[in-house]
Amino acid sequence: MAPKPITQNTLFYGDNLEILRDYIPDESVDLIYLDPPFNSSRNYNVLFKDESGKDSEAQITAFEDTWHWNSAAEESYNQLVTDSRLSEMIGAMITLTGKSQVGAYLVMMATRLLELHRVLKPTGSLYLHCDPTASHYLKIILDAIFDPRHYRNEIMWRRYGAHNDVGQGSKHYGRVHDIILFYTKGQNPTWHQGFTPLDPDYVKSTYRSVDPETGRRFRLTPLTGPGGAEKGNPVFEWKGHTRAWRYNKETMERLDKEGRLYYSKTGYVSKKLYLDESKGTPVQDVWNDVPALTGSNDERLGYPTQKPLALLERIIQASSNPGDVVLDPFCGCGTAIAAAERLGRRWIGIDITHLSIALQKYRLQEMFPDISFEVIGEPEDLGAAYQLAQDDRYQFQWWALSLIKARPLGGQSGSKQ
Repeated sequence: MAPKPITQNTLFYGDNLEILRDYIPDESVDLIYLDPPFNSSRNYNVLFKDESGKDSEAQITAFEDTWHWNSAAEESYNQLVTDSRLSEMIGAMITLTGKSQVGAYLVMMATRLLELHRVLKPTGSLYLHCDPTASHYLKIILDAIFDPRHYRNEIMWRRYGAHNDVGQGSKHYGRVHDIILFYTKGQNPTWHQGFTPLDPDYVKSTYRSVDPETGRRFRLTPLTGPGGAEKGNPVFEWKGHTRAWRYNKETMERLDKEGRLYYSKTGYVSKKLYLDESKGTPVQDVWNDVPALTGSNDERLGYPTQKPLALLERIIQASSNPGDVVLDPFCGCGTAIAAAERLGRRWIGIDITHLSIALQKYRLQEMFPDISFEVIGEPEDLGAAYQLAQDDRYQFQWWALSLIKARPLGGQSGSKQ
């Protein structure tokens, strides 16, 4: 039986593969953001550290079994090689990497990305946040699932100005950026171009003219049609100059009446572009204007891989509309969920640790006191609580502590601590 549409903002505790299959209908999600863990030199999904900076003995890690080629990885692999879109590609990848930790990770991701493609609407988009250690593997998987024609960007997010991984004896450049892979389900996705403020030096050097009547600063842009008459630009005489123009004669007359045309000493015409009407610089594929959360930043919750709200807000504003559904299947401390709520989107969050679900509940309730949402997967009676304790004592501990609103040592609650 197909799952029913989710009508309320919802947090799910559990394995996102099972939840996607059991709860999320086909083509029901407008935007997906995922920041999955990856097994590099350290476990990216360690949820807290002790005050000494060393990993706590009681640390909680998610997906620790996915770094090993076990029976679950073998079963997922066998399922994938029967899929016509992925069979040759995933087989070649496992031949390359072997049945290793990286191979197990790629199999885990491929099975989930297939489900994420299924639940995405034809106008939907997916942003996969990863580091350069895994991005090239994941891009090949995404090409196979989404089609290379629906690849839009490889976004470089500059997390650091400089990084301390370059030191005495190192033999590499500083690693200061993450990768965000941007794909769409179809050819006509929801899209709203974003802008950043103009650089002050650019403004000073470019907007050098001042309108004597209004005092408004402006720059000039040519009015000749690019490509000339051969490209279909209209040809006519204007103030003694015959050219292939960018606009037709009626539009030129309107611009002239509005005072938006500028004439040189020879009578050659250009168009005025006013500084106060500029939207700014269109957002490019290198994002160096959104700093990572460091020091005593008020957003910090004690979660090592937490991303800034501004980063998620840029993505959500560009690729969704108010009221759309945003899904984060590896939602961690819930930055994507919080950004979606703040921007008036509906949302679904999934995580496999009760600590993450607890952090998200606190965060949402503190940021939005009147918020209403559902949590699915937490124990609802004594029997379920006992079963959780039997299955995973650490998850039971974090679920129990969440009942009294405990949070990790070093976490914050909206103010500096």
